[in-house]
Amino acid sequence: MTSSFIWGDEHPRIQGRKVELRSLADRDGQAVFEIFGDPEVMRFWSSAPMGDLAAAKALIDEIRTAFGERRLFQWGICARESGRVIGTCTLFNVDRAHRRAEVGFALRRDVWGQGIATDALGALIAFSFQSLDLHRLEADVDPQNERSLRVLERQGFRREGYLRERWHHLGEVRDGVFLGLLRSDWPGR
Repeated sequence: MTSSFIWGDEHPRIQGRKVELRSLADRDGQAVFEIFGDPEVMRFWSSAPMGDLAAAKALIDEIRTAFGERRLFQWGICARESGRVIGTCTLFNVDRAHRRAEVGFALRRDVWGQGIATDALGALIAFSFQSLDLHRLEADVDPQNERSLRVLERQGFRREGYLRERWHHLGEVRDGVFLGLLRSDWPGR
């Protein structure tokens, strides 16, 4: 299989059953702040909660710049019914030579437990394997983040390693669980 993706000026729109993944726009600043400013959402993230709307707008600018430099895909996860951004889904550290990348996702707390992350991640995986022709996806998750571990494992990710004291986050030293998904193991293939 060869890559069918042509890297243009905007993220491709990707449809899930419940969500659509799309480029983040300036108008999404408040929604991004509601996600990344929530201490509970950021509890297992690699950075502290955002302090203000200006930080959210700066993040959107950083995402656009990184996409333009061909380093990152970070979509807004939009509810299909409302079109409102309720999370983000990320493909980063894309290594074309070795056909692998890392995945990440974050959701507003009020939509946890509704299958949104599972749907968004499924759409991201399909794009990664089918359009980008990647062979492997990876994730690094705090072992206490049971919800994210379940979402990844439902999609076929396997635990491959335990990384002790990997992160320094909000005054704590945290471990990491490393997971991987091969295209040949992906249930959706």
